[in-house]
Amino acid sequence: MRMARKLSSKTPDQTSARSYLDGQMLIAMPSMLDERFVRSLIYICAHSSEGAMGIVVNQRASNVNFSDLLVQLEVIPATDLIQLPEKAGATPVLKGGPVETGRGFVLHSADFFIEDSTLPIDEGICLTATLDILKAIARGDGPASAVLALGYAGWDAGQLETEIQENGWLHCPADADLIFGDDTDGKYERALRKLGIGLGQLSSEAGHA
Repeated sequence: MRMARKLSSKTPDQTSARSYLDGQMLIAMPSMLDERFVRSLIYICAHSSEGAMGIVVNQRASNVNFSDLLVQLEVIPATDLIQLPEKAGATPVLKGGPVETGRGFVLHSADFFIEDSTLPIDEGICLTATLDILKAIARGDGPASAVLALGYAGWDAGQLETEIQENGWLHCPADADLIFGDDTDGKYERALRKLGIGLGQLSSEAGHA
């Protein structure tokens, strides 16, 4: 796994155009044909006329834990694992999406910020993809809430809009529980409830403007 060197800042049109879905949650519809996204919940980190990028927040990475990744990336030596703060060791590792699965992204609360590395998204949520945040978490002085995602979901220009129009996705406002909540498996249904929809009510013909 590797971390990015730097994240690009949003351009003015991205931050001001509220027709875009930055900071929203995408909820996969039952009609979703792509097996990688069945019952997936995706937090949109960036959305503009050029495309979109998001992190799947309800799929745990199998057989991967945060402590082992810290050693693999040489953030700490294996001999220091015993001194790792309990909260740091419990940081969730998610399958963030099918693109660049060897690259790590940390979604976190806005109480942690690294100049020129942290990208503010919306409502107190930020994205950092450099090793510095992993080092901070390992020291115990990282963000109050964080998840590490391996890979991301990406769309070309106009692709996400088309998928939404074709009833591939619903969307709802994000909140900290949907991103950082411990009950990863329950996030999908909780997101639907934000729209007043029960899982049994959802049909492949449903749409959401």
